[in-house]
Amino acid sequence: MNKDHVIERILTPGVVAIIRADSSGQLVDASRALIEGGVSGIEITMTTPNALKVLADVRREFGDKVLPGMGTVLDAKTAQAALKAGAQFIVTPVLRPDVITCCNEAGVPVFAGSYTPTEAQTAYELGADFIKIFPADGLGPKYISAMRGPLPHLKIVPTGGVDVTTAGEFIKAGCVAVAAGSTLVSKEILKNRDWKKLSEMAALFLAAVAVAREK
Repeated sequence: MNKDHVIERILTPGVVAIIRADSSGQLVDASRALIEGGVSGIEITMTTPNALKVLADVRREFGDKVLPGMGTVLDAKTAQAALKAGAQFIVTPVLRPDVITCCNEAGVPVFAGSYTPTEAQTAYELGADFIKIFPADGLGPKYISAMRGPLPHLKIVPTGGVDVTTAGEFIKAGCVAVAAGSTLVSKEILKNRDWKKLSEMAALFLAAVAVAREK
């Protein structure tokens, strides 16, 4: 799958699920539930135990049904290890130029963590495919709208506190997609192994994005 195809799958349907768990034991089942709910873009964070193995297991289990990515990547070495494990996109929580360079050389999409307009524009100039505004909940959709006024070329994906009620508002503000962690894949769902609820939540996020894009 080439870079353009991966980007297309991220943008359609426009929801990336972030799995940040204390245990890796349930993540294959969680990924299955997300896929059944319509969300194929799944970011597994490096803070999850055995994250690289989990990502490889998810890729092996679901093949082309899943678009697995590695998140919380802070250096090029980790990015390279994630790509070797099968990651199809990389996400940083903060601006890390070496990670952007690594992904560009590998031909893999990268979400660069940013908070300010200066960081966002710098990430863009370094070659980031997506600007991950993090944490987005304290800034809100109006901040995104204001940032895109002078910087309309940025492909912004808000992360951190984005929920079903705000996902659509972020899309209306000009975001190209949204990423959701605990508001989608909650610790309660993981603890209770409530995969039906997770599938339902995934579908709700997709619906919120789809409705916002129609308006």
